[in-house]
Amino acid sequence: RKTDPRYTCQREFGLKHMPDDELFLIVDTIYQVMPGILLEHGKAKNPYPNVDSHSGVLLWHYNFTQYEYFTVLFGVSRAMGALSQVFWDRALGMPLERPKSITSEWIVNHFEGKK
Repeated sequence: RKTDPRYTCQREFGLKHMPDDELFLIVDTIYQVMPGILLEHGKAKNPYPNVDSHSGVLLWHYNFTQYEYFTVLFGVSRAMGALSQVFWDRALGMPLERPKSITSEWIVNHFEGKK
């Protein structure tokens, strides 16, 4: 396994635009030290950081300090990804995807006979 490329992108941004930021330096030090320690002691299958390791530090650096909105930004970014997929489905003439809505009762009834 390897470092999340989104993390690498944010790290490179931090190295260029905020190399002396205290929180950035802490995250960067952890990135340089921890994977080796975790691998040495067998404590993790994938000790390398993902994008979440830097995103909060970047937001904080640029004075977005309301923690309760970090999750909102995460959700909005996920929604944008899903919406872009729907856009391309439409642009390419693909059919609408309509997942079935089912109840827990249906699930029980459906799988009872398959034991």
